[in-house]
Amino acid sequence: MNSIILTRVFRLLILIVLQVLVFNNIHLFGYITPLVIGYMVVCFHRNTSQTEILIWGFVTGFISDLFSNTAGMGAASCTLIAMIQPYWLNLLAPRDSADDFTPTMITMGFWNYILYIILLMVVLHGCFYLLDAFTLYDWFLTILSIAGGAVLSTLIILFIELMIRARKNITTH
Repeated sequence: MNSIILTRVFRLLILIVLQVLVFNNIHLFGYITPLVIGYMVVCFHRNTSQTEILIWGFVTGFISDLFSNTAGMGAASCTLIAMIQPYWLNLLAPRDSADDFTPTMITMGFWNYILYIILLMVVLHGCFYLLDAFTLYDWFLTILSIAGGAVLSTLIILFIELMIRARKNITTH
């Protein structure tokens, strides 16, 4: 149990540092910024309690808000995807999978994993940018930010996932 908590704390620290120092400074076309902090919520096992996922999601968003000066938008967005993550995971996971099923590209299959990530990233970016705009006056730019950020975040998360899997393959051989 302690190794799981240490892994999550380590993942949280790495994601916050990357988000604050690298990804918050990426603004493609002036509007598209990836929110890779959602990867923290993507990684939870199937049998993780809803309360635990919500707490980790809120803490992830709150810490990101502290360093990014985003006034609760990260906390609200991460808490929202933490709330829906178990439902998406149960919907897209293989039917014969174990109770402690971990969502990865290998265990879910490539397309199911991409669908799982993109759905969570669209919700995360949708909540974040709708709270940021707080209006539908310039709806095209809001939709561009949501779609572009979700696609860019999905690509970055897939790259992170491939790096983690490659490192695990190297250490096992």
